[in-house]
Amino acid sequence: MLTSAQIDIIKATAPVVGAHARDITECFYPLMFERYPAVAELFNQTHQQKGTQRQALANALVAYATHIDKLEALGDAVGLIAHKHVSLNILPEHYPIVGECLMEAIGQVLGDAVTPEIANAWGAAYQQLADILIGVEEQLYSTHAQRRGGWRGERQFVIERIEPESEVISSFYLMPVEGERVIDFEPGQYIGLIVNVDGKSVRRNYSLSDAPGKPGLRISVKKELDGEVSGFLHNQAEIGDQVTVIAPAGDFTLPAQPERPLVFVTGGVGITPAISMLNAYITNATQPVIFIHAAVNSRYHAFKSHLEDLAAQHPLLTNFVIYERPKVEDRPDAEGYITREILAGLLPQDKNVDLYFLGPLTFMNTVNSLCDELGLDASQKHYEFFGPAEALQSQASATTETAEA
Repeated sequence: MLTSAQIDIIKATAPVVGAHARDITECFYPLMFERYPAVAELFNQTHQQKGTQRQALANALVAYATHIDKLEALGDAVGLIAHKHVSLNILPEHYPIVGECLMEAIGQVLGDAVTPEIANAWGAAYQQLADILIGVEEQLYSTHAQRRGGWRGERQFVIERIEPESEVISSFYLMPVEGERVIDFEPGQYIGLIVNVDGKSVRRNYSLSDAPGKPGLRISVKKELDGEVSGFLHNQAEIGDQVTVIAPAGDFTLPAQPERPLVFVTGGVGITPAISMLNAYITNATQPVIFIHAAVNSRYHAFKSHLEDLAAQHPLLTNFVIYERPKVEDRPDAEGYITREILAGLLPQDKNVDLYFLGPLTFMNTVNSLCDELGLDASQKHYEFFGPAEALQSQASATTETAEA
C-alpha cells in the first residue's frame, strides 16, 4: 500500500517521467531481453520492431502515474491488460523481472534526478500495480479453468481442418488432443496461440471466429506480409500438426441478451470476432442486427457466402457490403469507403444501438469519428485492437480508409 508521501512523490514526478516515458521504454525492453532472454517469447517482436508496444507501455506508465490517487479513473484498462496477460500465460514470477528492469531503465534515463526517495516511491507504485494485476489475472485463470472444457495455462491442440475464407484469410479448426471437446467461451474472445517457427517459440493472439459450443475452436487468420506466425500457418502448417493454445480471454464480448439493436462494422480480418458474435446470437435474436463489412472486393471478402446465407434465413439480419475496388462481376451495396451517409442510412432513426467495430487502425479511426458525428455516445461504441492498445482519433478529418483485405 502506497503511503501518502509516496503518492505525493509520484504525482510530483509524473510529468518528468511522462516527458521521458518513451525513452524509458526504449531502454527497458532491450535491457530486459538481454538480461532475461527467456521472456522475449512472451512479447510480439513485430510490435517491438514497429515501436507500438513500447509506445503502449509508455502511455500506460503515464496514465497510471497520473491517476495514482484515483485508480478508478483508469476504467477498464486494468481488465484489458489482465486479459491480454492471461492470453499469453503471464505469471506472477514475471512481474519482478519487469519491475527490476523498469526501475533500472528509469534510473538510466533520468540519472541523478532519481533520488532514493523517488526510486522507493516508484518501486512501491509498480508493486501496487503488479499486485492488482496478479489478483485480477488469478481470477481469470481460475474462471477459465472451471468453465466447461476449460483449462489453465497451455494445452495441446491439433489442426483438424484448414479452409480458405478468401484469397488471404484461412480458417484453422483446432481440436484438443486430450480433454473435453466442447469448450465454452464468450463470443468475441481470442486465444493465445504458440507455434514453433524455425526452432523458435512464437506467440500470437487470434480472435475466435465461430460461436461457442462447437467441438473445438476456430481461428481465421490473414496472411500478413512478413507475418511470422501468419506466414507459418498459411505456408507450413498442415492438418494433423499440433499447436499450443492458451484458453480464450478478452472482454470485447457480446452480452447474452442485447437490449437494443446491434450494428457490426468491420474491415478486413476485423470481421473474425464479429462473426463469432453473430453466429452465437442470430439464431435466437430478439433485436435487429446490421452487419456492415468493408473489403477491397469479393476476392478479399471472408465469410461472404456465410453472411449471405444467414441474411436469407434471418429477417432480423441486414448484410451490407462495401468494396473499395470491386471486380466487374461484384455487386456490393456501396463502392469506395464507409461514409457518414452510408452509416446514417443504415442506423435506426433514434440511433439507439450498440455498435461494434474492428479493423485496421485507420478504418477504426474513421468509424469512431463517424459515430461521434452521428451522436453515438461512448456507451454505444465497442471496439478492440489486435495489438497494443492505441488511442482512437475522434475527429471528422481522420483519413477515411477501408481494409486492405
